[in-house]
Amino acid sequence: MLAGVKFSGPELVGLIVAVSFAAGLNVYATVATLGLLAHAGVLDLPAGLHLIASWWVIAASGVLFAVEFFADKIPAFDLFWNALHTFVRIPVAALMAYGATSQLSPEKQLLATVAGGVIALAAHGGKTAARVAVTPAPEPVSNFALSAGEDTLAVALTWLATQHPIAAGSIAVLFLIVIAVALRWVVREMKNLFRSPNRELAPSKRRDLNAA
Repeated sequence: MLAGVKFSGPELVGLIVAVSFAAGLNVYATVATLGLLAHAGVLDLPAGLHLIASWWVIAASGVLFAVEFFADKIPAFDLFWNALHTFVRIPVAALMAYGATSQLSPEKQLLATVAGGVIALAAHGGKTAARVAVTPAPEPVSNFALSAGEDTLAVALTWLATQHPIAAGSIAVLFLIVIAVALRWVVREMKNLFRSPNRELAPSKRRDLNAA
């Protein structure tokens, strides 16, 4: 039986933020990495996450990660794959946040669960938006490179969260800020795209146009 580690407040927050973000990118890589690190003695999982160290869970996550590794790199199909995993990445991230905070009060545990799901949703949304932007590219190289980068980031961020949770959480927050800014820009551009051409005219020109 693995002994649960007592994270301090900031470390626990950093762990939840980083792991939830990683799960939003690739939940199978995140779960498999946590389980393997626990078996290697690098990590003592919190009591609520001991199930992740099961070889059955590690094996299942490894197989699904292998499937996603290829499925996520096929242009167009990756959009369907990511849409389907909206119902996997977010709930699993929320459950991991719930398990990691089993020692806290029910109110704080619920807050951590919601936060884990929201963070995973943001990471998943940013990933999906990036895929939509890249998929129309004529060559598959950009799609493959983006997917490989996401896989690498998920594994690296998960590992860093187990060693330096505050640093990992800070990195995840920076990515969340980038995603928020990018989504805001996309929304603004979409509004400009669908704005009525008549509204783009200056008031004087609009009067001249109406007079004509």
